Amino acid sequence: MTAARSSLLVELCPDLRAALIRCRFDADTLEELLGTDGLAALSRSEAVPVRRLITGAGDLGILIRLFLLTDDCAVADVAAALHPVAVDDAVAAGLLERTGDLVRAALDLRPLQLQDTPQWILSDLDDSMAPRDITEDHVLGVGHASLSLLQATPTDPTGTVLDLGTGCGVQALHAAGYATSVTATDVNPRALWLAAASAALNEVDIELVEGSWFEPVAGRTFDRVVANPPFVVGLARVAHAYRDSGLDLDGASKLVVSGTPELLAPNGSAAMLASWVHIEGEDWRQRVASWLPDYGIDAWVVQRDVADPALYVGTWQRDAGLDPRAEAAQAQAQEWLEHFAAAGVEGIGFGYVYLRRIDAPTEVLAEDLTHGFSDPLGAEAPAYFARSAWLREHDVLEARFRVDAATALERVFQPGAEGWNEVATRLHRGNGPSWSHDVDELGVALVSGMRPDGLALSELVELLAAAHTGEPASDDLLASASELVRALVRHGLLTPA
Repeated sequence: MTAARSSLLVELCPDLRAALIRCRFDADTLEELLGTDGLAALSRSEAVPVRRLITGAGDLGILIRLFLLTDDCAVADVAAALHPVAVDDAVAAGLLERTGDLVRAALDLRPLQLQDTPQWILSDLDDSMAPRDITEDHVLGVGHASLSLLQATPTDPTGTVLDLGTGCGVQALHAAGYATSVTATDVNPRALWLAAASAALNEVDIELVEGSWFEPVAGRTFDRVVANPPFVVGLARVAHAYRDSGLDLDGASKLVVSGTPELLAPNGSAAMLASWVHIEGEDWRQRVASWLPDYGIDAWVVQRDVADPALYVGTWQRDAGLDPRAEAAQAQAQEWLEHFAAAGVEGIGFGYVYLRRIDAPTEVLAEDLTHGFSDPLGAEAPAYFARSAWLREHDVLEARFRVDAATALERVFQPGAEGWNEVATRLHRGNGPSWSHDVDELGVALVSGMRPDGLALSELVELLAAAHTGEPASDDLLASASELVRALVRHGLLTPA
């Protein structure tokens, strides 16, 4: 990639945008044309069912064949579909390659729906449709991790946003929909080239700065930071810039999590993907918490999955296009797993790290969220921090509460010798992350007595103690009730009145 080619691709984008809009090469139209089965076939890299569905689809069908199936297409067909973009100009800009009367895509151009707005992302071609070598400076498109972070990032309006390690620029484009200004950084010049083209293609203004980690924005602060860093846990080397940091084990996640607080403006927040190792005899929660300063941060760490080392290594080898049966791949796996074993790694955790700048001692809640839920997590993070702030500023024993409308009481029974035996009682939140809390009968009675205009928590506890024991509430009972209510408020099952 040269500076001249970079400029040519950006200059091509207004006409390319016009062609994409004219052909309706967008996510909604693809869903209409391909349907659920066609999209599923595309995700499985099965081109034949997709080709059958787009027969007779005209210019849109040509663009699907060209960019999504990476087929060789006739120059005349591509010229018609891309008009007003000239094929020769697209070749010169690095978008297409030409051999005689056939052209093929040189870049991945993919439609995406961000905040109900049709957009397009440029990235390097992967090996999903044809075998390809994944080079060190490969720029990954919108994969599972990127989509996961998109859904987990808050979109409430904010001021300045930093996309740390932007890659193809998808997080920065997403941020442009809710921020007044967006800055994106990357150490990979090719990533910045493609991010610049994606920004131009979507008529979005993004400040792009080249450099490693925090260097490009040293001394600056932001209202929000988003980051999908090269978090693959392994040896301290770089085979692919988009996933390998050159830092040992979970060093990249540690670096980003520990360095981000300095980038946050007052009340600023961060949403990041991260990985952490589970070491024999250690608590992963304490490991991640140790990456944060002692003062000034409210942190919510959500572990979504824990992978077995062997499964983890195999997954990332396949991501790089390696055949696990090949001798070189087996040698790499052996070295990788021996490195894990020497470090005492029992598993690799993956999830989200949310941070907010506060003027108080640091608080960290690190918890598992491995069960399924349907609502995007992005809306939950600001609500979590609002609830956390309320808990810092109030004594729950003196407060009144209401049960959230989405909270349900669940009782689980199993058959026994004399009928049904109750084996679990829990309060369940029916939206958001679908939290559940086991409670005893005293907890059920406590929550059922809560009214916005009713008794304060301490008064409710006293009333329950008198009804059950005839004695004043003990300090242990008050502490237990306070702990339960704090947990239910933190997870959104109870709301302060």
